[in-house]
Order: sequence, then structure tokens, then C-alpha cells
Amino acid sequence: MYPNIDAERARNGMSKAMLAEKLGVSYSTFKSWMTGKTDIPASKVIELSKMFNVTSDYLLGLHPQNETIA
Repeated sequence: MYPNIDAERARNGMSKAMLAEKLGVSYSTFKSWMTGKTDIPASKVIELSKMFNVTSDYLLGLHPQNETIA
């Protein structure tokens, strides 16, 4: 559901379990977010955007281009 999050995770050499741990959530919670079963909390989207140095719009697929944060 969120291919850009998955792409950034892979680009940064993290497994899904590693990213879940870095975000302070269980793997099952992370999986629920990624499949669209539950919404990703805004605070975690912000954390992801800072972690990967990209915009939240890009991570959520709202912007087609990978823009870095200035």
C-alpha cells in the first residue's frame, strides 16, 4: 500500500522488522500500516520522513518524486 516507504526501507538496508523496531512498534503493527489495515499515526509518518530525509507526501505516495528535505 505504501511502496515508497518500502523502497526507502530497502534503500537504507533495513528489514521490515528492523524498521518496526526503530519506530518503537511491533512488527504486526507495522504490517497493519503497510497493508492499509490501520492508519499510520501522523507522528510516525513524521518520524519516517525525518529518518529517510524525504517528505511525508512522498512516503504516502501523494507526490510522485522523491524530494529531500532542505
